[in-house]
Amino acid sequence: MVANEAWYAGESGVGAVGPARGNVSAVSWAAVLAGAAAAALSLILLLLGVGLGLSAVSPWGGDGSNAGALGMASVVWLAFTQLAASGLGGYLAGRLRVRWRDTDVDEVHFRDTAHGLLSWAVATLFTAAALTASVGAIAGIGVKAPGVAATAANAVAAAANTTAGTAPSANGGAVAAPSALAAPSASAPALSQDAIDAARKTALWMFVSLLIGAFTASWLATIGGRQRDRFE
Repeated sequence: MVANEAWYAGESGVGAVGPARGNVSAVSWAAVLAGAAAAALSLILLLLGVGLGLSAVSPWGGDGSNAGALGMASVVWLAFTQLAASGLGGYLAGRLRVRWRDTDVDEVHFRDTAHGLLSWAVATLFTAAALTASVGAIAGIGVKAPGVAATAANAVAAAANTTAGTAPSANGGAVAAPSALAAPSASAPALSQDAIDAARKTALWMFVSLLIGAFTASWLATIGGRQRDRFE
């Protein structure tokens, strides 16, 4: 019996030695975790995409990529990330799993698909946890920043409001100047609606990319499993 082959009691090569079929798990967790570790490549690709996207943005008007081109590039990069990382993880999960002797072909296909899906799920959870921790750390740094700048800005704003409170009139008197706090412009609802639309589209495309990753991992796991079974 080879170390990475699964035999059951009563099957050829083992006789009555070994655990019963119902007591042996069909999941090769070592292969699943190996595939998930490889699928964590998506985190590296996401960071690379963020760096490339920021390099294409310019603070000066008219320079850099426009919002439409940048959004389309983000969607394409997200889909490519899921295809590459999830496909690699699923293939490794299928190729590295144990060989199930005397098992029906359909059952082997199902198990390979499940191994690819499990590797994708574990890698997705790891990536989500890593991104959440990174965002939380960045937000914490922003909250813990020294309040000197904020205090100075408040002082300058208070002085500006006090100075703008009165203005000299034509006859030497003082008249009230408009308040420094202007009423919200009519474009504010439009801006908020644009932000909502952008968030909605981002969420939908992320959902589609995750589905692509799950399908790719499951499919390539079956390919890796078939190649694994070709060797004794």
